[in-house]
Amino acid sequence: MSDPRALRDAFGAFLTGVTVVTTFSDDGAPIGFTANSFTSVSLDPPLLLVCLAKTSRNYQTLTAAKGFAVNILSEDQKEVSNTFARPVEDRFAAVKWQHGPFGSPVFSDVAAWFDCSAHDRVDAGDHIVLIGRVEAFKNTGKTGLGYARGGYFTPALTEKDLLANVDGSLSVGAVAERAGQILLVPDAHGGWTLPFVDKAQSEGLDVLEPQFAAEIGLTIQTGLLYSIYEDTKVGRQHIVYRAVLGEGVPKIGQLFPVQQLPLDKILDSAVCETVKRYAQESALGNFGIYFGNQDKGRVHAVAKKGDL
Repeated sequence: MSDPRALRDAFGAFLTGVTVVTTFSDDGAPIGFTANSFTSVSLDPPLLLVCLAKTSRNYQTLTAAKGFAVNILSEDQKEVSNTFARPVEDRFAAVKWQHGPFGSPVFSDVAAWFDCSAHDRVDAGDHIVLIGRVEAFKNTGKTGLGYARGGYFTPALTEKDLLANVDGSLSVGAVAERAGQILLVPDAHGGWTLPFVDKAQSEGLDVLEPQFAAEIGLTIQTGLLYSIYEDTKVGRQHIVYRAVLGEGVPKIGQLFPVQQLPLDKILDSAVCETVKRYAQESALGNFGIYFGNQDKGRVHAVAKKGDL
């Protein structure tokens, strides 16, 4: 067999998210550990799995527990991941948490959490596969923390570089969705368009959400990139994000069901194609990123919506 370390490094080429798996010990103390060996398994019934090393000090507790929770860390929770990966005395002092509906500890400010009952356990060499049945979950809309080759990455890091190096003027837009509806705002010609804000060259990502919120009158949480294109007619770059829209009535614009968009009244062809693609991809559950100009480009399928 090949060198185990070399094999581990090869496995590390796969880009994953970062989770913290939690439960309670027999004496009622919360326990948890960082894991990236997580995946969804089934929608019906709702199942997921995590892998646990048999050498883990949590092995006996997890294999005997009635259930466990999986907390998918958000992109600003790298320190939470590090805390639960180290032998810290009181790991839970570093994070806000509460009892989940089924009873396991669930974290605040994560991208999502799943509170599970123990469904099955499968022996797998030096690990055991814990299959959980999802009894309750919460999806916050935040972007998850990534991990590959022994290091963390976040979409925001690469996007900061992207935004910092754009030449010329830049408009940043959002396909902002809430409960199956997206926000469209009036354009200058009596039609509809996506909400856009202008970004000064010196500004970073941290100013975009407040700008959107001030214009729309609602909170907006930007997620993954969705479209990058140049309008060659006016020499202007456009970057569009997928986003989650907060509760309330927008100060401007109107919410339209994703599958009933007024495409004939979206006069900008690039915006029209963007929202049309969003509607199609929402129905399929798979999202990509468009690169090109207002007329021609390519969609790279890189993200899966799944069951959230």
